[in-house]
Amino acid sequence: MAKKGTLRAVLVGCGGMSRAWLSAAAERSDVDIVGLVDIDEKNAQSRADEYGLDGAHIGTDLKVVLGEADPDVVFDVTIPSAHTNVTVTALKHGCHVLGEKPLADSMANARRSLRAAQQAGKIYAVIQNRRYNPNIRRLRRLLAKKPLGQLTTVNCDFYIGAHFGGFRDRMEHVLLLDMAIHTFDQARLITGADPVSVYCQEWNPAGSWYDHDASAICLFEMSDGLVFTYRGSWCAEGLNTSWECDWRIVGTKGSALWDGGEGIRAQAVRKGGGFHAEMRDLAVPELSARDRVGGHAGLIDEFVHCVRRGRTPETVCTDNVKSLAMVFAAIESAKKGRKVAVKY
Repeated sequence: MAKKGTLRAVLVGCGGMSRAWLSAAAERSDVDIVGLVDIDEKNAQSRADEYGLDGAHIGTDLKVVLGEADPDVVFDVTIPSAHTNVTVTALKHGCHVLGEKPLADSMANARRSLRAAQQAGKIYAVIQNRRYNPNIRRLRRLLAKKPLGQLTTVNCDFYIGAHFGGFRDRMEHVLLLDMAIHTFDQARLITGADPVSVYCQEWNPAGSWYDHDASAICLFEMSDGLVFTYRGSWCAEGLNTSWECDWRIVGTKGSALWDGGEGIRAQAVRKGGGFHAEMRDLAVPELSARDRVGGHAGLIDEFVHCVRRGRTPETVCTDNVKSLAMVFAAIESAKKGRKVAVKY
């Protein structure tokens, strides 16, 4: 039985990722998990036993559990192909929804979820946990002060030799679909720019252990004339980048580098006129109490805050769809061999 004043939540999808959600919820006094849903009821019961959710409604049919548990919110931790049906079902029941990335497995399904959220008048937000990395928030605050002038170019590299095994080894567009959504979303966060068009080339290098293209280069035109480039591979052995990529941000008055960890450096022009301008090092801001950090726990915290106060999460579906559109436009470009518009 949920405590008075708490949000009642049903979690759908009780695989390994559900532990991150349930652990975060267990630390909160204002969220009660009142239902667990999985296509295999044993998985749902196992999570209930693991987290001491003795009173939670357990089942394989979301509609049934929604009727029994009467939740305020639904946490969607299912596979991408199930996101739209889970989201639309929950919204129609009158629930707010927070779901794992990606928002949907196609742009058509993404638009269906957006319409459902609009019609229901409820929040649908997406977990983009890498936005809540403390160092990207420091970089974002540095750039927000515009010490580099107008941003013109953002380049990032992602090279990791990832031996997952399992479904990823067989997956088409594995890099773009499974990982690049994080980087594309980070680029939007860092720059405040929206995607306009993209040219992308995918390929599968010699020696790759993937069945399909595991490397890609993307050239995005963003709003305000900004150019964003992405180079990445899941099958690059040695000298791996961080999971957050290596970044160079160039503006009209200076540049910044971020290694994906704590290594943030920036310089701005002190004095021009010579062959090389005289530069000055910029101080990188420390975290502030206003910075949104904490990965899954941080995103759940913001979601709960917004549900309670009628506010809009940073990763609300109407914004996050732009990052998803970058992924599907890049795939379309790679298939067609030409630049395409990013439509959302």
